[in-house]
Amino acid sequence: MRVRARAWKPLTAAVLVGAVALAACGGGGDDDDASDDADANVLRILVTNDDGVTGEGIDALVTGLETLPDVEVTVVAPAEDRSGTGDTISDTPPTGSETTLIGGHSAIAVAGFPADSVLYALDEVLDQRPHVVVSGVNKGQNLGPVVFASGTVGAARTAAGRGVPALAVSQGLADPPNYAAAVDLALNWVTDHRKDLLVGDVQTETIANMNVPTCPTGEVRGLVDVPSAIDGGERMFNPPDCASTENHPTDDIDGFLNGYATLANVPIDPPT
Repeated sequence: MRVRARAWKPLTAAVLVGAVALAACGGGGDDDDASDDADANVLRILVTNDDGVTGEGIDALVTGLETLPDVEVTVVAPAEDRSGTGDTISDTPPTGSETTLIGGHSAIAVAGFPADSVLYALDEVLDQRPHVVVSGVNKGQNLGPVVFASGTVGAARTAAGRGVPALAVSQGLADPPNYAAAVDLALNWVTDHRKDLLVGDVQTETIANMNVPTCPTGEVRGLVDVPSAIDGGERMFNPPDCASTENHPTDDIDGFLNGYATLANVPIDPPT
């Protein structure tokens, strides 16, 4: 079963009356039980980003996620590009409005920051808590010491701070970025963690930060679990060497520059 991305709409009075009447009549018996069983297998995914609802990366990600079986994808993202804003939140509660992504997927555009979008989704949009938040796909890598300045990562950190597991996904700079490479790996991550996400068995002290280089051949060398680099400098923006023979990267910058997609755990709170 595939569930399309949906925008939030308040329940009408007629719907509410019908729901109350159904409850008073005892519901649908076996049909209700079957529905509950089906719902238990549906993975609820909240998608956001920091490039805004007009970004190509978020459209590619949502398109990919909707191909997974038994998912409900909700899109709530900034109305405008809010890159580099970390986990900043607005001084006053932001507003949201219905819109569509560039591919036509339903979405809610929030007049605020990436972190605002996550909080707005959790508090104002969703009827049920999501099993996971996926933030991205960001245009440009978020590696090493810059992760706490990233709105993509900041949105994921905000979700984890509210107890929701999160994955931040970024595609390496190029003209154009190969978003398909990051989407494929993000789908693999969601699929691999699906069972644990459904039962809430994924820790939220950190978030998973995935960075995927844009390689000339379109193929990355693989995915490596590495720590975030402590020092980065300008080297993190060098083009990756996807033909490298280095097999033991030491951190996310090293792995990325040697043609690997990297997965690093980032704490929800910056180091002091």
